Amino acid sequence: MNKREVGSRYEHNAAKFLLEQGYNILEKNFRCKMGEIDIIGESDGYLCFIEVKYRSSSGYGFPSEAVDNRKRRRIVRTALSYLNYHKLSADTPCRFDMVVILDKEYTLIKNAFEGIW
Repeated sequence: MNKREVGSRYEHNAAKFLLEQGYNILEKNFRCKMGEIDIIGESDGYLCFIEVKYRSSSGYGFPSEAVDNRKRRRIVRTALSYLNYHKLSADTPCRFDMVVILDKEYTLIKNAFEGIW
């Protein structure tokens, strides 16, 4: 299995995990020229932009460490494009969450980072 297939598999599993956590999944793999957001959903009155990160072990670092400031800025810009594309107000309550997967353990990090403009 190549990296893309592995990523798709874990993103699919993360979406199922999020449903179990009470999320409503709106879209998967939203892409635009700014970048990609793995999963977009709703939870607790927020529009959630969710990054999924998987590692089979912590040998190369923990999954959450892969989301550096550069990646965060790209996610935020992509989220703004999503709001614009769907004609949603910039005042829409939004949150940036992460699902980190280490081996077979799933962890949800709500409000994993603030928007970096």
